[in-house]
Formats: sequence, structure tokens, C-alpha cells
Amino acid sequence: MQVRPLTPEGLVDRLAGLLAAQRPGEHLRVALDGAPPTEPERLADALVGPLRAQGRPALRVSARAFLRPASLRFEHGREDPDAYYEDWLDVAALDREVLSPLAPGGRGRYLPTLWDPVTDRATRAEYATAPPGAVLLLDGSLLLGRWLDLDVTVHLAVRPATLARRLPPDERWTLPAYERYRQEAEPEESADVVVRVDDPRHPALVERSGEELPG
Repeated sequence: MQVRPLTPEGLVDRLAGLLAAQRPGEHLRVALDGAPPTEPERLADALVGPLRAQGRPALRVSARAFLRPASLRFEHGREDPDAYYEDWLDVAALDREVLSPLAPGGRGRYLPTLWDPVTDRATRAEYATAPPGAVLLLDGSLLLGRWLDLDVTVHLAVRPATLARRLPPDERWTLPAYERYRQEAEPEESADVVVRVDDPRHPALVERSGEELPG
């Protein structure tokens, strides 16, 4: 295993090149997974332009737009780490409305958003059609180990102490969920690509000997 230090711009270029080479002409479903302080949504957004420049249309979906209604998320209280880990994300809806349609042989019509967690209402978004060769960039937290039908997984890793320091005080109740995730899902071992972002100004790509991206 080697750890390759990169600039944030270099990381984006490196990942875009790796992803653009996967399954040309086919849909590619990519998860950008990380706790909120690692800002997986920013990395996903940054990949859109470079992927398009390499001839791969890019689609953006956030797992946050597929959370369950508040009545289900907060059934055991607003600060229950186990519920946060197990019950907040509507895994079935995300798979049904986004991932399955973009699987090989899928119809290609996907739903960009389902639920607005701020208003706690359905977004009433219209279905969109993915062009051939499109790369889906799905950002979110706690995405691995859920049997989501993904082609490539990228995990933004931080040490537990770093996460505790960077989480806002009103979100630190989620720390047991992330520790459980680290132990049960083992994202640093199970993800196809691991990026260490303890210092976001100096990300580092973990390269495992003899391993290649799937596809």
C-alpha cells in the first residue's frame, strides 16, 4: 500500500481520469462517501467538469435528498445514533429510483431528488434521462455496507479524533454512529478508492498494490 499526497486539484484530476476510463459508453454509478466534515458533496461537484471534459456526462445526486420523513427518522428521538446509522437513509428508494435505472439494462430514467429534509416534504422532482456513458456522482455519509448497487465507491477517510474535532457541537451525538460504521462496514478496507482527508488542504490517495478499479 502506498499513500500518494496530492493537492485538492490534483486529487480531482486523478479521480476524474480513473472514473472516465471505466466502462466507456455505459452508465457508471459512483458513491462519494464521507462524514459531513469531509464534504463529499464538494468533491462530487468538482468532478463534474473534468469528467465532461473527458467525454463522460456527469449526473449529481445527493443521498440527503433520499432521507426518510422526519416522523420515521426521529421515531426514537432526534439524537439517536443507531437510528441515524440504520434508519435515516431510504435505501430502498435510492436503489429503486436512482441506482437500478442506471444498472446495465436499466431504463436510464432516474429521480434526482425525492425528499427535502428541511421542509420535510416530497420534492416532486421530475424524472430525468441519463445519456449514454453518464457517470452518476452520488454523495453522502454512511453509504457503504448497505448493499447499494454501486459500481465504484470512494471513501473520504479521517481519524476518529479528527472527526470529533471537526464536527459541530450540535452534531457530535452522531460520533457513535460513525464509530460503529468504521467497525462494521470497514469503509477504508471495503471502498474501491480511499482518500485520506485529515487535512483537506493536503489529501492523500491510498493506492493498494495490485488492485484496480472494478469495471
